[in-house]
Amino acid sequence: MAQHDVEIVISKTGEVKVHIKGVKGKGCLEYAKWLSKIVGSVREQKLTSEYYEPEVKSKIDLHQQLNDE
Repeated sequence: MAQHDVEIVISKTGEVKVHIKGVKGKGCLEYAKWLSKIVGSVREQKLTSEYYEPEVKSKIDLHQQLNDE
């Protein structure tokens, strides 16, 4: 199974940049959709060369758990 990495960088001004690595084809858009629910609306989106590679069929099961302390 392929490894998928999500790199999140938050600037001092609060701007969030996300780089999704290891997801070929349109699968990265599922990650992006899920992440936009967490970090807010998308202002700019750039597709990498992985987006244009043949998609590997896999199921992505994303969920979020928040702990209130």
